[in-house]
Amino acid sequence: MDAGRPPRPDDALAPSADQLSIFGEAPPPAQPRRAARASTPILAAPTPLVLPPSLERFRGRLGLGTSSWSFAGWQGLVYDDPGAPYPESRLSREGLPAYASHPLLSAVGIDRSFYAPIPLDEYARHAAQVPPGFRFLVKAPGRVTDALKRDDLGRGREPNPGFLDAQSAISAFVAPAVEGLGDRLGTLLFQFSPLPAAMLADVPAWIARLRAFLDALPRTLPDGAGYAVELRDASLLTPRLVDALRDAGVEYCVGLHDRMPPVERQLRALDRLHPAGEGPLLVRWTLHAGLGYEAAKHRYAPFRELVDPDPATRGPLAARAAATLLAGHAVTVIANNKAEGSAPLTLRALAREIAAHVDAAA
Repeated sequence: MDAGRPPRPDDALAPSADQLSIFGEAPPPAQPRRAARASTPILAAPTPLVLPPSLERFRGRLGLGTSSWSFAGWQGLVYDDPGAPYPESRLSREGLPAYASHPLLSAVGIDRSFYAPIPLDEYARHAAQVPPGFRFLVKAPGRVTDALKRDDLGRGREPNPGFLDAQSAISAFVAPAVEGLGDRLGTLLFQFSPLPAAMLADVPAWIARLRAFLDALPRTLPDGAGYAVELRDASLLTPRLVDALRDAGVEYCVGLHDRMPPVERQLRALDRLHPAGEGPLLVRWTLHAGLGYEAAKHRYAPFRELVDPDPATRGPLAARAAATLLAGHAVTVIANNKAEGSAPLTLRALAREIAAHVDAAA
């Protein structure tokens, strides 16, 4: 049960083991639900997640998606409910076609590439499971974007010699993602883990090193694909950094995370990258303000409802997304379950609010 959530009605009415039935007998113990049989195809939920009508004209420029797709708690919301849960390992392999059949969901993030590189044939299998126009946002391996080697608990133990190694990034990440995903590739994302204090003490030196890394990356990418940088240190978000990204032709990903400033400040930084809003909007809405990752996971699982709606974030984000679309530029928003409780429902609420701004401007 979610922390801080009152019991569901079913919880309150469920009989205890010592309660008697109307026949004077103890009720039989609840039987665990068996996993859905592997022979049962994974289908989309019968009620599709739809795009508001006023946003239909922006198809091809509006990409809304979740951070991964293999959540068993989404049965009945994204996936059908055959009466037994699908194993998440099976959803990872076979669930993407059902996910991509929802009109609302035209993009998805691949996060696990951060923990270990993904081979080309796996990227190609993902690309073959989605329709034309669908786009993937893929995170670079942490061995390239984390300045420290970390233990199993995420604690930095020693310097990482592969940090900002362009050749490693190309061979383990850029090349297989480009070839495997082809025209389904949207964004190659370099999300930088929190930097050690020594690097934060000389931000201009780190930015110069980042710029050299970005300049070494291949510039031949599929149409509509590009590179982006996301931060986990608020002190790095400076005019010098934004200028370096602009000069390198790399996007800034607005990272809505407890370690980063609120959405309004990050959007102001984006104004320097694209004056007057003349450029795309890329957002990863990852974590609810004031919560750590594990706390949010415990509070929100199984990710079927908006436990903590965040209108203070959604409002400015929807307004900027609508203005960007109306100006003729692309918008991509990847939402995590840990943002409000359920990524698909976060995106549905966001799409409705973007549509309201579009309608108001008509």
